[in-house]
Amino acid sequence: MFIKVRPEKIKYHEAPKDSRAYTDEMNKIYTRWTKSYDRFIAVFPLWKKWLRTVLPYVEGKKVLEVSFGTGFLLTQYPADIELYGIDYNSDMVAWARNKLDKMGRKAELVQGNVEHLPYSDGFFDTVIVTMAFSGYPDGDKALAEMLRVLKNGGKLLMVDYDYPPDRNIFGYWITMIMVKSGDLIKDMHSFIRRTGCSYESRCVGSFKSAQLFIITKQEDYNV
Repeated sequence: MFIKVRPEKIKYHEAPKDSRAYTDEMNKIYTRWTKSYDRFIAVFPLWKKWLRTVLPYVEGKKVLEVSFGTGFLLTQYPADIELYGIDYNSDMVAWARNKLDKMGRKAELVQGNVEHLPYSDGFFDTVIVTMAFSGYPDGDKALAEMLRVLKNGGKLLMVDYDYPPDRNIFGYWITMIMVKSGDLIKDMHSFIRRTGCSYESRCVGSFKSAQLFIITKQEDYNV
């Protein structure tokens, strides 16, 4: 049995006072580490395994990946879907576009902000975001936008870090490493519950700190 951290050590972040400054700083970090991040994914099989956990839940023909990074998951989706992607970092967009071009894979990739998605209401069957929600300064706005562009009954698939439900010390330490890297650890369950959407969650790795959330947009969801 793992040692458990005390409940009072489980502390979630509030939105930063200056969201723009936070986003700009994180963007600089991603620009600096674009090539290294792509190499990290290539040599670290567990990370790829965690990202792939969304694949069995992808539904429909129109699929959007938000904050796709260097584009690993973009290369993993079924070939017969209509694939879209948006990322805040222009270097990531260029890197992913080049990767898909080499594969002969088509996707409409754009640079943009998750808080202002350039798509109409209910446009997508599935929306995916992996290891990025903890980098959004305003989680409520980001969730609302992703749900807005999702059709009723569609799936929002999220993988991200949260404190392990059993408070095991190893998962806690891993989550704290993400904090040191600049991520804002959010109470994922509270954020999702506020939307009123139904969801299920499961731990997918990293001593239960890497978690998958499968969210279904309700028919009566109000944007």
